[in-house]
Amino acid sequence: MYQWVLAFHLMAVICWFAALFYLPRLFVYHAMAEDAVSIERFKLMERKLYRGIANPSMIATVILGLWLVYLNPQAYLSQGWFHLKALLVIVLIGYHHLCLAHMKRLANDSSDKTHIYFRIFNEVPVLFMVAIVLLVIVKPF
Repeated sequence: MYQWVLAFHLMAVICWFAALFYLPRLFVYHAMAEDAVSIERFKLMERKLYRGIANPSMIATVILGLWLVYLNPQAYLSQGWFHLKALLVIVLIGYHHLCLAHMKRLANDSSDKTHIYFRIFNEVPVLFMVAIVLLVIVKPF
């Protein structure tokens, strides 16, 4: 059972990160768009990506991750690396919700952020991914 839950957890993580990599990239293009047709297209794409992929995969990642801990609590709860990983996931959930706030402002045409800001914002999930993967694989403490 554990391997099945782990496999689906990893699939959910991959989907979540794919959405977190692509959504801010859409924000870059949206912030650069000048014509109404393009702007409306980006609003639609952002909304569909967030609701159809980002949210479900984040929820699945968290539920399946908690299930893994439930199945083998001694393997996780006593490990320092896991506590840091859990903290990073919580902060990443905050980033996910910050994406929602940016998406809503862009949808309302009230965002004051430039494409340069969104280019930098787009790199944040990469840092989380690197840190989380290193913690899970290397287990440094």
